[in-house]
Amino acid sequence: MKPKPHWDEHRFEQFLGNLLRSGVMLSALIVALGGALYLIRHGTELPNYHLFRGEPKEFRVLPSILENGLTLRRRRSLIQIGLLILIATPVLRVVCSAYGFVRQGDRPYVVITLIVLIVLLHSLLAS
Repeated sequence: MKPKPHWDEHRFEQFLGNLLRSGVMLSALIVALGGALYLIRHGTELPNYHLFRGEPKEFRVLPSILENGLTLRRRRSLIQIGLLILIATPVLRVVCSAYGFVRQGDRPYVVITLIVLIVLLHSLLAS
C-alpha cells in the first residue's frame, strides 16, 4: 500500500491556481454560450433607450436563475449562472485555502483565512 502523498506548499499552490483557472474558464464558457444563445434569439431586436426597466425578479433570485438557466428556458439566466460561478470561484479558493492551512497545521493562516472568508461572505450576502 502506497503512503499518502504529503500536502506540501507547492502542490497546495498548484491546486489553488488550477482551481482559479478552472473556475474562470468554466464561467467564461457558460457566459459565452448563454450570450450566443441570447444573441441568436434577440440579436436583431432594437433596444429602447427611452424607457428604463430594471431586471425582472427571475434574474435576481438564485433559485429562479438556476431553474431558468439549467432548463435553457431563459438565455439570460445562463449568463447569470456563468457570472455567479465567476463570483463563487475566489470564495471557493478561500475555503480551500483554509482547509489547506488546517492540513498543514498553520494556525495563524487558518485564522486570517477564516476572517477573509467571513468578510467576503458578509459583503456578498449583506444587502
